[in-house]
Amino acid sequence: MEQSVSKTPRIFIVGIGDDGLDGLTSQSMRILGDAKVIIGNPQVLVHVEKIAAEKVPVSGDLNEIVEALEKHSDKDVVLLTSGDPLFYGVSRYLCEKLGKDRFHVIPHVSSMQLAFARIKESWDDAHLANLANQPLESVVAAARISEAIGLFTTEEIPPKEVAKTLLGHDLDYFHAYICENLGSPNECVTQGDLKEISEQTFGPLNVMILVRKPDVPDRPMSLVGKRKFGNPDDVFRQAKPKRGLLTPMEVRCIALSLMDLGDSSVVWDVGAGSGSVSIEAGMIAEKGSIYAIEMDAEDHGLIRANIEAFGVKNVQAVLGKAPDAWADLPDPDCVFIGGTGRQVRGICEQAIARIKPGGRIVCNLSSIENLAEVHQLFDSEMESAKVTMVNISHATYQLERHRFEASNPTFLVSAKKPLKKS
Repeated sequence: MEQSVSKTPRIFIVGIGDDGLDGLTSQSMRILGDAKVIIGNPQVLVHVEKIAAEKVPVSGDLNEIVEALEKHSDKDVVLLTSGDPLFYGVSRYLCEKLGKDRFHVIPHVSSMQLAFARIKESWDDAHLANLANQPLESVVAAARISEAIGLFTTEEIPPKEVAKTLLGHDLDYFHAYICENLGSPNECVTQGDLKEISEQTFGPLNVMILVRKPDVPDRPMSLVGKRKFGNPDDVFRQAKPKRGLLTPMEVRCIALSLMDLGDSSVVWDVGAGSGSVSIEAGMIAEKGSIYAIEMDAEDHGLIRANIEAFGVKNVQAVLGKAPDAWADLPDPDCVFIGGTGRQVRGICEQAIARIKPGGRIVCNLSSIENLAEVHQLFDSEMESAKVTMVNISHATYQLERHRFEASNPTFLVSAKKPLKKS
């Protein structure tokens, strides 16, 4: 379509690639040839040195660009930018600042589009971000659900920093491509896993693409087969004579739900045994601190072994007998008590004194005598006291028939500490 003739000075925003004038359409070439002034950063002005128009170099500062446009508002002006000016470019800001009617936008192929073309991957469902104006944390969140991610990196957040951050969050299931100087004679595409990328340095003009590896679960490779909670009992190391005395998987799931853990909760696991509750609490409260308190030296060693096996860094094994063992620990948001025998009421009383206002306590009991004492205590000193009986049966195959074998019932007594003493 022919452009309408107008005597009003016009502002054209023209995109250009690293291949310079050779990659422009005839329309873009005609506009540049007719321009009186060409504004742009020095990196793109290099491509139009032979064009007779006045050149006005600017930095990436948007206010500086606005001032330059206003200063030359009496002439036809071209603002020369890289790639597609409307794809994380200056056009959106300028149209909002000065009004859309003043601008004509002629895009070039964006470097993001070129990058996906180079690695022959579709980008219609990719998560795209510019780290110059979006936090790296948003990329971490997107990585958990995205099949592909395209990033404009920056000198402050280069590809190696992105790779290190993703690995730090156990997001190790992406293959990475670093596309440098796209469209130029020295174009380069480097690929590798995140660990390899985290050890390399790249030039400032790059696009980073992350593609999820096929047939890989959305969790760390090192933890495949290990759940955030509800792990099978046999994945935990246990003392042979006492095997089976840890908090069973089904009971752990309900107890952790009753504990209502936050991302940064401080948790005491009193009578931790093999540490199964502590470890799963640590994986839920990733920024929290979990203290697995156990008086048996052998079990204390098992807790440390299980911590290492699961790779949880926020769980600390504490050897000692409650309440002395927790004397120097920070006040908890949540307390889980199990395996404390006849002294359970006294342990609960002293734990309640240390729990933060609004904190939760969950006690795992097997006898109705302890149940009555602890429930009476929680009912008088706490609020929202609740008793849950857990009675689980598992199928067994006998005489060509499936039958259910019941486990001993257990009781979970839970309550919340009032914000203010009534």
